[in-house]
Amino acid sequence: MRWCVWLKKTCRFHAIGHMPNSVSPDQRDPSDSALFLSSPEPPSVMLLNGDCPESLKKEEGAAEPPRENGLDEGEPGDETTGQEVIVIQDTGFSVKILAPGIEPFSLQVSPQEMVQEIHQVLMDREDTCHRTCFSLHLDGNMLDHFSELRSVEGLQEGSVLRVVEEPYTVREARIHVRHVRDLLKSLDPSDAFNGVDCNSLSFLSVFTDGDLGDSGKRKKGLEMDPIDCTPPEYILPGSRERPLCPLQPQNRDWKPLQCLKVLTMSGWNPPPGNRKMHGDLMYLFVITAEDRQVSITASTRGFYLNQSTAYHFNPKPASPRFLSHSLVELLNQISPTFKKNFAVLQKKRVQRHPFERIATPFQVYSWTAPQAEHAMDCVRAEDAYTSRLGYEEHIPGQTRDWNEELQTTRELPRKNLPKRLLRERAIFKVHSDFTAAATRGAMAVIDGNVMAINPSEETKMQMFIWNNIFFSLGFDVRDHYKDFGGDVAAYVAPTNDLNGVRTYNAVDVEGLYTLGTVVVDYRGYRVTAQSIIPGILERDQEQSVIYGSIDFGKTVVSHPRYLELLERTSRPLKILRHRVLNDRDEEVELCSSVECKGIIGNDGRHYILDLLRTFPPDLNFLPVPGEELPEECTRAGFPRAHRHKLCCLRQELVDAFVEHRYLLFMKLAALQLMQQKASKVENPTSLENGGLSPSESKPEDPLGSEVGSQEEGGSASGLAKVKELAETIASDDGTADPRSREVIRNACKAVGSISSTAFDIRFNPDIFSPGVRFPESCQDEVRDQKQLLKDAAAFLLSCQIPGLVKDCTDHAVLPMDGATLAEVMRQRGINMRYLGKVLDLVLRSPARDQLDHIYKIGIGELITRSAKHIFKTYLQGVELSGLSAAISHFLNCFLSSYPNPVAHLPADELLSKKRNKRRKNRPPGAADNTAWAVMTPQELWKNICQEAKNYFDFSLECDSVDQAVETYGLQKITLLREISLKTGIQILLKEYSFDSRHKPAFTEEDVLNIFPVVKHVNPKASDAFHFFQSGQAKVQQGFLKEGCELINEALNLFNNVYGAMHVEICACLRLLARLHYIMGDYAEALSNQQKAVLMSERVMGIEHPNTIQEYMHLALYCFASSQLSTALSLLYRARYLMLLVFGEDHPEMALLDNNIGLVLHGVMEYDLSLRFLENALAVSTKYHGPKALKVALSHHLVARVYESKAEFRSALQHEKEGYTIYKTQLGEDHEKTKESSEYLKCLTQQAVALQRTMNEIYRNGSSANIPPLKFTAPSMASVLEQLNVINGILFIPLSQKDLENLKAEVARRHQLQEASKNKAEEPMATEPEPAGASEDVGSQPQAAKDPSSPSLQG
Repeated sequence: MRWCVWLKKTCRFHAIGHMPNSVSPDQRDPSDSALFLSSPEPPSVMLLNGDCPESLKKEEGAAEPPRENGLDEGEPGDETTGQEVIVIQDTGFSVKILAPGIEPFSLQVSPQEMVQEIHQVLMDREDTCHRTCFSLHLDGNMLDHFSELRSVEGLQEGSVLRVVEEPYTVREARIHVRHVRDLLKSLDPSDAFNGVDCNSLSFLSVFTDGDLGDSGKRKKGLEMDPIDCTPPEYILPGSRERPLCPLQPQNRDWKPLQCLKVLTMSGWNPPPGNRKMHGDLMYLFVITAEDRQVSITASTRGFYLNQSTAYHFNPKPASPRFLSHSLVELLNQISPTFKKNFAVLQKKRVQRHPFERIATPFQVYSWTAPQAEHAMDCVRAEDAYTSRLGYEEHIPGQTRDWNEELQTTRELPRKNLPKRLLRERAIFKVHSDFTAAATRGAMAVIDGNVMAINPSEETKMQMFIWNNIFFSLGFDVRDHYKDFGGDVAAYVAPTNDLNGVRTYNAVDVEGLYTLGTVVVDYRGYRVTAQSIIPGILERDQEQSVIYGSIDFGKTVVSHPRYLELLERTSRPLKILRHRVLNDRDEEVELCSSVECKGIIGNDGRHYILDLLRTFPPDLNFLPVPGEELPEECTRAGFPRAHRHKLCCLRQELVDAFVEHRYLLFMKLAALQLMQQKASKVENPTSLENGGLSPSESKPEDPLGSEVGSQEEGGSASGLAKVKELAETIASDDGTADPRSREVIRNACKAVGSISSTAFDIRFNPDIFSPGVRFPESCQDEVRDQKQLLKDAAAFLLSCQIPGLVKDCTDHAVLPMDGATLAEVMRQRGINMRYLGKVLDLVLRSPARDQLDHIYKIGIGELITRSAKHIFKTYLQGVELSGLSAAISHFLNCFLSSYPNPVAHLPADELLSKKRNKRRKNRPPGAADNTAWAVMTPQELWKNICQEAKNYFDFSLECDSVDQAVETYGLQKITLLREISLKTGIQILLKEYSFDSRHKPAFTEEDVLNIFPVVKHVNPKASDAFHFFQSGQAKVQQGFLKEGCELINEALNLFNNVYGAMHVEICACLRLLARLHYIMGDYAEALSNQQKAVLMSERVMGIEHPNTIQEYMHLALYCFASSQLSTALSLLYRARYLMLLVFGEDHPEMALLDNNIGLVLHGVMEYDLSLRFLENALAVSTKYHGPKALKVALSHHLVARVYESKAEFRSALQHEKEGYTIYKTQLGEDHEKTKESSEYLKCLTQQAVALQRTMNEIYRNGSSANIPPLKFTAPSMASVLEQLNVINGILFIPLSQKDLENLKAEVARRHQLQEASKNKAEEPMATEPEPAGASEDVGSQPQAAKDPSSPSLQG
């Protein structure tokens, strides 16, 4: 029991070096309350790990399905959260720290920090960073490492904590050496390039010249200093060059100052017995920068020089006889260079922004890296050859019991906010540690470094245990998946299972446990890593499984406790409780698919595993003899046989489908009630036989437009009535009259609800499972379920895919690369296997030109995914020594124009003579074959086209890379990035000549590494997310200050759960920055946005589309703070990244070029400005159509630059175009049209004046008396105003009185709407249109009159 309590304490921070607070106090952000934290993603790319954004973004007004289908989780009520939040913000206080050898200093702490966190801070501070082995004493009493500060008696404002040096142990000495090594390497980016220890890259400081805050003060007032604005050639519009090197510019700080030449463990370790008894712990060998070789003893009292040499052991102390508790102090004594450089290094280290140094929660890998020297590093060497288990973990001398940790953290209490935060923080921490350990283990398994537990079996069938994690390979062992597609099914089963684990974890039912699961793709193999159920290895599977089936439904068992637990998940997951027949023809009741197995572990917990069919099957890819699909499916060429039979619908699709059916249900019932009222006839018009396929139900209306908007006119109150009625009937208290019951019953039947008194749609996941049989008594239910599955398959094709294409046409979503396109598809529940169908629809779309970017991204994704499938099997035939040769050969065949690349086989002189002896323990499938070497570009591209046809049902018209680039307008560098990210390849950062026909683009030296591609569960911070959403809603309603407070609160909670680095923290920071900017606090906006950029680079990748957008926002705030050159270099960086990731022809490029053009206009670089603005105009015209308001604005911006250049004819021409658009779109009397007309007059006058002057010159020659022409450089204010307009930021000039009136007006409308809902008794046909339906209630009335009104955003 004590062990459990202690585990709860320690699991809060398991990895000592990676705490959220490893940041020095002077760098803590005062705005973050107790914990040093921060927050997530852009609305354009909702990163909600499989949570359906539609359901999340529902506004309060939208019809909400009754709670039956919603999650049963009690959402934190507003009244409780108010009080709970106060607990988190315990006021901090300051304590004084006395450390040996330095002046006392004070430190700000908070009551719920642990003593350990003060240790972390001291180990990070510049003046105390060399200490690791110490304790803190208050009034002579030592403080416990793991106690919280509030539990320490007598600790208060002004208390003095004394740092006391403690004797070393072997473990402490190792930690000390590791820490010194980390300090020496603190500016060295090699860990980030190598993808270790959760380090990742960030390049923002290269473009901002250090911290933005300071430079802001410096650069004020120098507004018009001459700035060199000319970008490199490759950034200019129209450039065809796409260099790779600028992706990772060399940072000045990376040329590390050399403090030592070598620091390594000595060969004399471990100390012999007689020296152990003198306190020797270990020996180190050091070569100083002055080339002095010394041997150092680490003893219990500290470090000193001994007299050993490389070949002679003499442990006696050497002179100078200096014993130092810290290795750094000793090295300072013996090496002047070390003393000088180490001090400079630490100064630089603490000057870096904390976000450049903090570890990320999950490893991010870089697909390019510069050539780096390989330096000696004792710690790295030791880590590689020990399993690192003994001393890095807190539990001494044993490996971590991952299963126990994962389950214990789930059992932590969740009654109130502080407890929920503690629980979520523990869950998140253990998950990220488990993911890191599982990834390391999976790589070790594939590299052949782990012994199998069944070594005598064939390699594909082997299983492994390492560090208490169970590893299995993605092959079909013992024909388990024979009926489902063999190895192909075995390859997708782990990801389906992971989705199941993710879903059950999100529902979070007490008492139901899932396994920690991580899926790792590495070197062409798929490895599943799972935590181990206690006792599972001692028992036979048949005895263990007490629920579900181990043979896909032939033998099935059930268990009442499992039924009870799974019943609690059935409502949120829409899973139907159903009966199946087992091999003895007995009925067995289940509440999941048959494959889902229930096992009670030796710890008494109820585990479920094999969740690969949590969601219903996708009938479009599962041909069933004798079953007809709806017409929408057959028209699109479905059903198509897929490679495996495990195709499921996504959870987002199930949710969207149920939502769609709910709106349909409401409309039907409202319609019937209206008919009843209108006719007053006794028999209601019944809708029998479920007569509504999705095709009749308004396919053009993907989620049924929000009920109660204009086209519904009066039916809002009808729906309110239905909702009330549905609730009455569901509660079954007999008050509803029979006719109303009939209405609800008919509506339920029509939409396929399983209940006849309330809307409740659930799916039976076993329908169409081969081998599963249903009892006779259930035939009707099975028939309805089959129909429901067909409707869902049709809904995906008739609503979701057209909805996606419509959103892309309207530019409501702006994917920029394959990953963001996949994200957008998945949010709508569209699996990637539908990519070909999406592209077909894009091709047939009337707005085909406006979807050009989507088409290009889609084709690139299709090609790289097909290539990835081929690459996977290609790699499995390559042994380790030929890996770089094989990968570079594949890349040459894929991307190089060189017609016949030759693969380099390993050199003959290294092939031993005895090679024919077959080694038993080879990595899986490593036949000694060189079949890969004969691949040719023609063959590869033929296979890619075939794969695209077979898998995606799309015909590619190309038989070489050059033809693909030509036909589809792709870029080779973009294809290289996509294939590298998908397969984990890391290549050398250099310029590749893809188009050379004389030599191949890649050599084997260009392939630096191959990384794993890892899929894992992302635990969520639910309370923080709740605050974040409320904050967003408040902001949308125009209450900026309240919104800002809520988002700040969300930020604190996110930090509390995730630590300082996370995608969701990034989104929080971005929104905060934007709010501060709108409220006029530029400095705060800059500071938050700088954090958002750093975090996006670190957590999502330096060239992720999200990072590009963050750079653009930061540039705007820099410009507003008069940091013009910084703003320009940030915009140029964003443009370079966008060119690399996609190319020039993207709607977002128009916005970026408008930004660059405006800034250049502001610094009077008119010709350069025109190049960017005219490109933006061309792109806008293509993607928004020549009549769009964005295009009018673009014309106006170009006209202004021509005016500044005094080229009035061109200016007039552009402004006229803009005027015409405003006139046709908005009418003569609109503000914009009038403004444009005024500007035209002004231009005409200037043109006339100029012409007069010219005539005067011509007439009178040079003696003419000419008044000087007035050409004004644009004012910064006017440029900033235009920048705000194009970036969609509205400043609404309102006085306090206006604001009061506005709030009153919003409230009044809200009451009117309420009132109109309550007037449901009146005949609905005559209901007046709800107030505010004609203009959007959310937008402030004044906005329409303001010059920068929302109409500008097209």
